[in-house]
Amino acid sequence: MYIHKRISNRKKLTINLVESGELKVENDYFTKLFPLSTLHFQLSTNMKITELYKIYKQNPVITTDTRKCVPYSMFFALKGENFDGNDYIEQALEQGCAYVVGDNPELPKNNHHIIPVKNVLHTLQELARFHRRTLQIPVIGITGTNGKTTTKELIAAVLSSKYNVLYTQGNLNNHIGVPLTLLSMTEKHDIAVIEMGANHLGEIAELAAIAEPNYGLITNVGKAHLEGFGSFENVIKTKSELYHFLGKTGGKIFINQDNPYLNAVPVDAEKTYYGTQPGIFIRGEIVESDSPFLTLKWFIDQQGYEVKTQLIGNYNFENVLAAAAIGTYFKVEPDKICEALTNYSPQNNRSQLLETSKNHLIVDAYNANPTSMLASLENFSKMRFSHKAVILGDMKELGKDSVSEHQKILDFIDKAQFEKVFLCGEIFSDLSKNKYPSFPHVEQLVEDLKNENLKEYYILIKGSRGIKLEKVIDYL
Repeated sequence: MYIHKRISNRKKLTINLVESGELKVENDYFTKLFPLSTLHFQLSTNMKITELYKIYKQNPVITTDTRKCVPYSMFFALKGENFDGNDYIEQALEQGCAYVVGDNPELPKNNHHIIPVKNVLHTLQELARFHRRTLQIPVIGITGTNGKTTTKELIAAVLSSKYNVLYTQGNLNNHIGVPLTLLSMTEKHDIAVIEMGANHLGEIAELAAIAEPNYGLITNVGKAHLEGFGSFENVIKTKSELYHFLGKTGGKIFINQDNPYLNAVPVDAEKTYYGTQPGIFIRGEIVESDSPFLTLKWFIDQQGYEVKTQLIGNYNFENVLAAAAIGTYFKVEPDKICEALTNYSPQNNRSQLLETSKNHLIVDAYNANPTSMLASLENFSKMRFSHKAVILGDMKELGKDSVSEHQKILDFIDKAQFEKVFLCGEIFSDLSKNKYPSFPHVEQLVEDLKNENLKEYYILIKGSRGIKLEKVIDYL
């Protein structure tokens, strides 16, 4: 365990937990061992982190929402663009929270259930990191432009066949979600799978510093959140921050050998490869079939295992193979890996096949960027169905590249010649120039679909979350 505390602009104090259970403290001038109980860390709280941790251990339910206050819980009064959690501190106590953590200087001074700190968010993050270090279970960090949530869930499903696994719920993958996930970790867990998302430079480095993963995987890099990153090169740089953290801390990287961008990242870390080339740890290949579901075969040494998944699209091949590689590394039996991969069923509008009374819907409307949308369209265009339609929504957060990237999607649609095309969002509507039915808002699209009354179609639904394309499902 390594804990760094800045003591001046030039000197760094390094605290290392050694095998004896003592703390080895080093700087430029001395090296000394202290019993663990005698050294406390003064972080962003007005109390020592060890004291705050004792309170947390007695009240291990962390909430940032007063509607979720329960006995033995702690409310952290976070701030947002349109709210200040400090305004709800009294309500949190009334709702049943044992303690509240706030950073308003005007907080009551005589209530020992109110813990004043300098910065609530930083305190939450520091507490999560301290808890992670205390439990010391293996942590796998996952990031990437596309597929990180699906890959995280596949890995969790595989590992759960042998271990008690903590893994990120939903999309709690940011500077708040990661510490909340870590603080839900208990002594009963054997391993943790932590998803890390980012939309600007430096964010993965920040999340890695909180979660301190021992292992890491980047699913891929693509054109997403360009408005925040500024360029595709910055996307690669940010995702690679996970690799660099593991390189500095002696961690291990699981890497897709077929991805040229990830293989080009210079990092000194132990690597385990998966992909389609011979001679690597886990090799895989797609099994062609008429089914819309992905079927693949993966190999360890010369032994092959076929898996028929419930995932739509061959672009999920790398995600499934990554889960097989990590499961194998952690000594999950191959048959158990196959069973977990076969039984995994996607939810939340991610690569789902929904059957209605009239049509077959391929719903991938949780999010979209140029890389994932093009992959979905290419895969759908190759499927051998007699009637195919696509419903696409705008891709958000592309900045100056927005128009050109949407135009590339339209160019592909022109060549693919789907039987029916519906577009939703202001950018697609402006660019289509009435070539395809286009609607600035989803409510207008819904009204058109009511009149269209599509039947016996396979329909791909893909768009950014903000377009809310899931609203069309009930009318198909």
